[in-house]
Amino acid sequence: MTEYLLIALALLGVLILGGIGLVVPRLRRRPEPRLPRTEVDTRAEEELAGPPVQAPEADLSTGVLVEPPPVIEAPAPTVEVPEPTAGRLVRLRSRLARSQNVFGQGLLGLLSRDRLDEDVWEEIEDNLITADVGIDATREIVDRLRERTRVLGTRSAAELRALLAAELVNALDPGLDRSLRTAPKEGVPAVLLVVGINGAGKTTTCGKIARVLIADGRSVLLGAADTFRAAAADQLETWAGRVGAETVRGPEGADPASVAFDAVRRGIDTGVDTVLVDTAGRLQNKVGLMDELGKVKRVVEKHGPIDETLLVLDATTGQNGLEQARVFTEVVNVTGVVLTKLDGTAKGGIVIAVQRKLGIPVKLVGLGEGPDDLAPFDAAQFVDALLGTEAPGPTA
Repeated sequence: MTEYLLIALALLGVLILGGIGLVVPRLRRRPEPRLPRTEVDTRAEEELAGPPVQAPEADLSTGVLVEPPPVIEAPAPTVEVPEPTAGRLVRLRSRLARSQNVFGQGLLGLLSRDRLDEDVWEEIEDNLITADVGIDATREIVDRLRERTRVLGTRSAAELRALLAAELVNALDPGLDRSLRTAPKEGVPAVLLVVGINGAGKTTTCGKIARVLIADGRSVLLGAADTFRAAAADQLETWAGRVGAETVRGPEGADPASVAFDAVRRGIDTGVDTVLVDTAGRLQNKVGLMDELGKVKRVVEKHGPIDETLLVLDATTGQNGLEQARVFTEVVNVTGVVLTKLDGTAKGGIVIAVQRKLGIPVKLVGLGEGPDDLAPFDAAQFVDALLGTEAPGPTA
């Protein structure tokens, strides 16, 4: 019995000693409380560490550190000063003279022949018709030339050339009013509506017209009412930015009439001289699109009458341009024609045909792809460039 008691006491002692061995190391590893930091310690650590360095941000998808891109300030856009329009047609004479291959050189070569018989006069008629002068106008011009050469007894090439120039100038009706009505009236800017078919280069021409107006001292606001093509509004905005003009545009697919209305209202609020509204290109035989163009005109006229409706015609389309002009005139009352692409392959006789058939003056002509290659039209200078000779004034 005594032996069992001793064993139990021995085991109890071992358990007590083991428990003490487990507790004491833990008490020794307990951290001592930190002493309070002083202001001197804080300043010393900051001086040793130096300025803080901001770590680059990490791409959350890959975990790779990405350096932020450098911030580069965009340069301010440079505002261009368009060339003055006075004398611009003369400066572009060489480009217009390229059309002499049919209209000028061919006719002058025929008129320079020693004998002007029936065959020669028929060839002259063919050349004028080929140059898109039109059948009726061609017959009148040739008949007058034949009569005057018979009565006057004219035979020299120089005299015949002068007679031809005079007849062409008369056919262009130099008495037509070719000025652009761009002056504001009673606090309302002048409104110019630009129309035309698809592919005539209308938006580019609209930008060039803005340069013509600014070159003549007008302040201009452009309305991007071609809402079917976002690129058209972007293109117009680029043209406007070059000359420091404002552009009013709407979202793609917006109502063109609404955008045109807002453009004129903005022009009234800002006090500009002229609002130039670019419309969507459309085919003249699409009734729905032409009706929509008529709506644009009616909505804009809530601010006041439209001062000019300019039809952009591609000179290379020939006689088809007459049908375009006729339909557009019926819908929006075209007051003037802008004839583009007259440099190179164009047939200059279309100017005569348009004015004869419709009584609409050609007011501007495009003679190249440069930003200032749009010039006010002058009948005498035009004929002078085509024939390579000084064109006389109109005859009785």
